[in-house]
Amino acid sequence: MTLEPMDILTPMPVLLSLLGAGVALLLSRQNRMQTVVSVLTLASVLAVNVMILATVHLHGTHVVAVGGWEPPFGIVLVADQLSALMLVISSIVTFCVLLYAIGQEMTDGTEDTPVSIFNPTYLVLCAGVFNAFLAGDLFNLYVSFEMFLVASYVLLTLGATEQRIRAGTTYIVVSLLSSLIFLLAIGFIYGATGTVNIAQLSERLAELPNDVQMVLHIVLIVAFGIKAAVFPLSFWLPDSYPTAPAPVTAVFAGLLTKVGIYAIIRTETIIFVNSDLNAVLMVVALLTMVVGILGAVAQSDIKRLLSFTLVSHIGYMVFGVALGNTLGLGAAIYYTVHHITVQTTLFLAIGLVEVRGGSTSTRRLGGLMVLAPALSVLFFVPAMNLAGIPPLSGFIGKLGLFQAGIAEGTWLGYLLVGAGALTSLLTLYAIGKVWNFAFWRSPADAEEPNDELVEEYAELKRVRREGGAVTELARPASPRMMTAVTTVMVAVSVLLTVFAGPIYDMAMQAAEGLEGGTPYIDAVLYPGGRT
Repeated sequence: MTLEPMDILTPMPVLLSLLGAGVALLLSRQNRMQTVVSVLTLASVLAVNVMILATVHLHGTHVVAVGGWEPPFGIVLVADQLSALMLVISSIVTFCVLLYAIGQEMTDGTEDTPVSIFNPTYLVLCAGVFNAFLAGDLFNLYVSFEMFLVASYVLLTLGATEQRIRAGTTYIVVSLLSSLIFLLAIGFIYGATGTVNIAQLSERLAELPNDVQMVLHIVLIVAFGIKAAVFPLSFWLPDSYPTAPAPVTAVFAGLLTKVGIYAIIRTETIIFVNSDLNAVLMVVALLTMVVGILGAVAQSDIKRLLSFTLVSHIGYMVFGVALGNTLGLGAAIYYTVHHITVQTTLFLAIGLVEVRGGSTSTRRLGGLMVLAPALSVLFFVPAMNLAGIPPLSGFIGKLGLFQAGIAEGTWLGYLLVGAGALTSLLTLYAIGKVWNFAFWRSPADAEEPNDELVEEYAELKRVRREGGAVTELARPASPRMMTAVTTVMVAVSVLLTVFAGPIYDMAMQAAEGLEGGTPYIDAVLYPGGRT
C-alpha cells in the first residue's frame, strides 16, 4: 500500500499538537523551552493546514483510513473544503492567541497562569479542535469534544480563584450534560443503523421510519446546540467565559462554539439530508439572535457584553444552515470564518483594555481614546466589523445571509432577515455604548471613576494644552507583544474583507461540496466511483 502525501498531511495537525503537548509536559520545569516547543508546534500545524487547504482546493476531498481499516469499518479522517478552511482559520487563531499569552507573561509561571499547566493543556485543546474538523465518524467527533472539554476546564480555572472555579463548575456540568446526550445519541444511532460513520449514516438513516429519524435527529441537534450555545441552551456561556484569562477567553469565544456549529452543518447536510427540522432551526436562530443581543445591550462589563454578542451572532450561522440551500450554507460558512476571527480579536483587544485601564467595566473606564489611541484603533476596527458596517466582512457575510433568506421566499425567511437586520443595529448600539463610555468620555465622568486614569488623563491634557511633548508624561509601559499580536489579528480580519471574493468563493465551494451530501459520501464510501 503506497502512501500519498495527503495520507501523511491529513493526520498531522492532530499528531503534531499531541506530540507537542507531550514534549511540553516533559519540559514542565523549563519554562522557556516549553514555550519554544509550543510556538514551533502551532507554527508547524499552521503550515500543514495551509498545505491541506491548497491540496483539497486543487484536488478535492481526501479521506485517510487510520490504521489501514477502510471505511466504514475503521476510523476515517476526511479533509474536504469545509474542514480544510476551518483548520486554517483555527490554526491562525490558536497560534496568535498562544503568542498573546506569552506576551501576557503567562510564561513566568505565576500563580494565576502557571506555564507548566498552560502550554500542554492548550496544545491538547488545539488537538481536539483539529480532530473535530477532520472526524469522519460520530465517535471520533465525541472523542474530540472530550479532549477539548477536559483541556478547556483546566484553562478556564487557571489560578484556582473562587470566581473561576465557580464559572468552571457551571461550564463542566453543562458540557458533561452535552457529552452525555451526544453519547446517548451515538448509542441510539448505532443501535438503529449498525454504524457511526457519517457518510454511511446518510444512507442507512434514510431507511428508518420517519419518527425514529426525528428522535435521533433531535437528540443529536440538542447535543450540538449546547456546544454551539444556541438559545435556550446558551445560558451557561456569559457566566463562564468572562472569568478566564484574556487569551483563554479569546480562544474559547472564537473557536469552541464554532465546533458546535460545524457539527450542526455536518448533521444537516450529510447525516440528515432531508431535514424536517429546518423550520425549528430557523425559529431557534431568530431567538438566538434577538435574545442574545438584548442581553448584550443590558451589560456594563465589556467581556459579558461580548459574550452575549457571541451568543447572538451564533444565530446568524444557524440561520444560514437552517435555510437548507447552497446560498445560505455558503454565507454561513463565510460568516463562521469571519466571526472566529473578529470575536477572537475583540477579546484580545479587551485584554489590552483591562491591562491599560485596570478594568473591563464601562462604569470605571473612560478617556482611552486620548490615553491609548493605538488601542482605540485595535478595538474600533473589529467592533465595526462585528456590527456589520460596510464594506467590512461582517457586512458581506450578513448580506449573503439576507440574500439567501429572501431567495427562500417564505414568511419565516423574511422574518429572519428582519431579525438579522435588527440584531445588527442593536450590535452597533451595544458597541457604540462601549466606545462612548470606555474610549470617548473623560475618565472623570465615569460612574465609578478610576483615580489613576483621571489623574493621567488630566496630566496629559495639561501637557498638550501647554504645548509640551507627550513624552514628558510618565505613561504605563505598553504590553508590546500583546499589542503586536492583536494588531496581526486586526489585519487578518481586514484581509477577510480585502480578499472577500476568493474566500467567499471557497465558502460557496464548500457548501456545494455538501449539497445533498453526495460529494462527501462518494469520497468516503465510493472513492472509485459508484457501481
